Formats: sequence, C-alpha cells, structure tokens
Amino acid sequence: MRRLAILDGMRGYFLVFMMLNHLTFEGGYRLVRINHGELGYVQDAQGFVFLSGLLVGMVYARTMAKRGFSAVREKIHGRAFELYLYALGCLLAIGLAGVVLPGPQDYWKDWLWQLTDGNPGFAAAAALLLFQPTYLDILPQYIVYMIAAPFLVRLVVEGRAATVLAGSLALWALVQFGLHLPLANALDAAMAAAWPGLMLRAHFNVLAWQIVFVSGLVAGALTASGGIDWNRVFDPARPGPALAALAVVVLFAAYRLGFTWGLVPDVLAERFARLDMRGEFSAVYLLNFAALGYLVTWTIVAGGRRERGVAPAAGRTLRRLFELPFLRLIGRNSLQVYAYHAVAIYLLRAATAHHPVEGEVAKTAVALAAVASLALPALWWERRAERARLAAAGA
Repeated sequence: MRRLAILDGMRGYFLVFMMLNHLTFEGGYRLVRINHGELGYVQDAQGFVFLSGLLVGMVYARTMAKRGFSAVREKIHGRAFELYLYALGCLLAIGLAGVVLPGPQDYWKDWLWQLTDGNPGFAAAAALLLFQPTYLDILPQYIVYMIAAPFLVRLVVEGRAATVLAGSLALWALVQFGLHLPLANALDAAMAAAWPGLMLRAHFNVLAWQIVFVSGLVAGALTASGGIDWNRVFDPARPGPALAALAVVVLFAAYRLGFTWGLVPDVLAERFARLDMRGEFSAVYLLNFAALGYLVTWTIVAGGRRERGVAPAAGRTLRRLFELPFLRLIGRNSLQVYAYHAVAIYLLRAATAHHPVEGEVAKTAVALAAVASLALPALWWERRAERARLAAAGA
C-alpha cells in the first residue's frame, strides 16, 4: 500500500507541474522557474506516461493470472474507449467555450489552428485523434498504448519481457533514424487530399514515446509476476549504479543551465541541438530519464534503508513529498484531473487575454489557485465512485 501511495503521489506531483508549466501569462512568471525541468531534460510527461505504464503492468498482470487474457483485454480496451470519450469531451468543452467567449482566434489560434474557425475537416481529424490541439496530446498516445497493452502484458507474463523491450527499442530507434518519415509524409498527403491544409498534428511521436510506457509496463508486470528481484537492482550495498546515474544527471544539468545562462559555445550548442528533439524522445531524453528514474528510485527504495549519509535524508524527503495527501488524491484520479487541467488551461488563457494578470504576486496567486483546483475533479470523482459502491452494496 505504501508503494502504491508513493506512485499516486508521483503522478500527482507531475500533474501539479503540468498545470504550472502550461499556464500562460503575458511576460511569463517566476514561479514556473522553480521546476525540475529547469535542471535537466526530464519533464512531467515522461514521468506521467511511465507511471501509467507501470501501474497498467502491475494491475493487469495480476488480473491476467486470475482471470485470463480475455478478461484483461476487455478491461483495458474498455478503458481505452473511456479515454477516447475524455478526449472528445475536452474537445467539445473547448469548442463550446469558443462559441460563447469572444475572439477565440486571438488567444487560441496557435493551439487550435483552424479549429477556432469551426473548420469541419479539422474537427473530423481531431475527433479521429489525427489532429491534436496543444495540451490535448497525451490522451491520444495513451489510448494507442492501451490498445496494445493487453498483448504486451501477456508476453511479459509468459516470460518474453526481453522480446517486448527489444521490440520497443527497435521502434524507438526507427524514429531516431527517420525511418518513420515516409509513412508520416504519406499520411500528411492523404489528409491534405481529403481536406485542404490538413496535416497530422501530434507533438508526441507515438512510435518513439512508447518506449517510456512499455518500459514501465514491463517493470510493473515483472513486479506483479515476481519476475524480477528489485532488491538486487536497487541494492543499498552497491551505490555504484546510482553514482553513475547521478553523474549523467549532473552532466546534463550543466548543459541545461549553460543554455539558460548563455554559457555554451555556439559550436557545442549546434551539435547538441541535433540530439535535442523532445517530440521524438531523442537520446538526450531517453538517457536522462533512465538515469534520473534510477537515481530517484534508488534513493527512495535503497537510500531509505541506509543508516547514515545523504541518501537516507534524501529518501525520507522524497517519500514525505510523494505521500502528501493532496498529491495522492489527484494522482489516484490522474486521467480525470489531466482532462480537467487541459480545459482549465484553455479557459485561463481566454480569461487572462481579456483581463491580463499583472505583477508577480497576482500571477503566483492565480497559479496556486489553479493548482489547488486540481482537487475538485478528483474529489468529485471519488465521491461519485463511493456513491456507486454504496448503491451497489445496498442493491
């Protein structure tokens, strides 16, 4: 239970920073700079997608052992359809708001493109998840991963985790070498032929980012099936891998801060830019995520068992952070909260366009209020679920 509470808290943590990062104010605001993303190349989306895969693997590997593959496939694909309804609900809510609010072309045009004009071709592509407006792009990729998830869980449970990981790595490498581009270009051409100006719009390349979800799914399924000894992986008597991970994190933090302060020479900046492709989850992001993920997990799991040194204090601090009730609450209801946050971001941008927020104090107050509001959909959803349980018990 404690481990699951920490995982919920981690998802809640990433949702908080999604809200802060996605808020827009004229001239920006300082609170957003207090952010782990400012110190490296691991952002909220990576953690959110990985933890989703981890929990899918943990939950459905157990279910498959008890009820079989068909039950798991039906359950997960039902969940994927539910997520599709969330995605459509977000589009509908934003579309209706655009009808009621004045001048959506002025403040949403760069997020929605021709959707602000009520363009039917773009609306149809958005409903098919081929045209993904800004901040509505995590749900579509997650739907794709959920469709594949029951088959991947079965392979891991059957002892073919290495095959799953090898296939995932191959797909990721395919994108890094650009072998997906002929397919992407053909899809763009087909969409443009169907409707003038239409093209595939998706920030996250689903073939590349799947490595985050799949690695989480494999880790979760192996945990549930007893296929891995995490005490050996995060052995407190072997801090070497954690120190190596720390070295990687520090190296890229130096790069990140160097870019922020303009200290990286142009020749290095140009070379590094070729490796810095977040949408395609390039090697910079994969290496950083693996290093930071291992370091944080070792600190929590192994560091907490060490008697002296920096690791125990850091482990206790991280556990206390991720076990905060607010973070666990929104993390338990992460997908509902994510959908709420996406709509809220659009409405807040419209509100601040008509009534600009000025001054750091006012911007910070609005940002903190937006974060606090994430509890509203989580509380509503939990109370709804509790009422449904009570009704079922009384039936």
